[in-house]
Amino acid sequence: MKITKLTTHIVPPRWLFLKIETDEGIVGWGEPVVEGRALTVQAAVHELEDYLIGKDPFLIEDHWNVMYRGGFYRGGAVHMSAISGIDQALWDIKGKALGQPIHSLLGGQVRDKIKVYSWIGGDRPADVANNARDVVARGFKAIKLNGCEEMQIVDSYDKVEKAVQTIAAIREAVGPYIGIGVDFHGRVHKPMAKVLAKELDPYKLMFIEEPVLSENKEALRDIVNHTSTPIALGERLYSRWDYKQVLSDGFVDIIQPDLSHAGGITECRKIAAMAEAYDVALAPHCPLGPIALAACLQIDAVSYNAFIQEQSLGIHYNKSNDILDYISNKDVFQYADGFVNIPQGPGLGIEVDEAYVIERAKEGHRWRNPIWRHEDGSFAEW
Repeated sequence: MKITKLTTHIVPPRWLFLKIETDEGIVGWGEPVVEGRALTVQAAVHELEDYLIGKDPFLIEDHWNVMYRGGFYRGGAVHMSAISGIDQALWDIKGKALGQPIHSLLGGQVRDKIKVYSWIGGDRPADVANNARDVVARGFKAIKLNGCEEMQIVDSYDKVEKAVQTIAAIREAVGPYIGIGVDFHGRVHKPMAKVLAKELDPYKLMFIEEPVLSENKEALRDIVNHTSTPIALGERLYSRWDYKQVLSDGFVDIIQPDLSHAGGITECRKIAAMAEAYDVALAPHCPLGPIALAACLQIDAVSYNAFIQEQSLGIHYNKSNDILDYISNKDVFQYADGFVNIPQGPGLGIEVDEAYVIERAKEGHRWRNPIWRHEDGSFAEW
């Protein structure tokens, strides 16, 4: 079997899909994208295409090494996301050719299903609490929300109190046993992250995500001394080399590699195993589309330390399209009692509706994250 063609589709709301074709008629799908940089990743995919045409799609490990190491300069969000989507598609081809789900080729599943959490939003504590109550009523056992708005490196306590009031309202609304993940989104710097972590400790959170930016990971040493809440990090780390110090430092309890950013299935399998050796949990990051989610579930299936999966159904970004729109077998992501079953179909286990992908690609997107500024006019992390 030989790779014959790579085709990319930029589709709403903010995704990039990749189709890899072979001379035997078997195709694979991947989702190589950096949110807000889809066109750039698209170009990177087609640069890598030059090497892949005519190659055996089964030689995934070798292709990964060449794509990563063969260009001399390596790593970073764009390069690793391009590799990620290609890697997903190659695994999809291999699974389909052999009539097996990818997790079967990785040693076989260790679980039948995995817990999922739902994003919630709202501008006021009461609104967020009502949204959380609705999500729990639909069967979810865990939720996640942004923990605060923009916050300067040292800021006033009214912003701290607003964040605490929101979390307090949610905890009261959903009761003591629903998991609550609070995402600081890298908006907070060390001085205020310590304050927030301590103030939120009484609400028994499932985790605090990105309390500081990944490049400021040395600050975690101080933050963990102010809270007993598990610390989660990793959506902006792109390889096992990026995770190496994070794991050896010992300040992170949960890693969140993104299967569309951190080298795909091949690399995230290795990252998950590294984390297991440090007794660190796995919760793959996935505010993306159906191909990315299907890839995540393959890693969840074979990783002992996986405990929960992010998914984007109904997330605030998905205004024009949602994850089920682009697949034919919509029941593959059927949530029940807060869990989703591990897909059992060949390859990624999803059937992409190619005709609909092509139709929506005519509209495409130029999604960009908002640019925020502080009251004094300086740039604020989003």
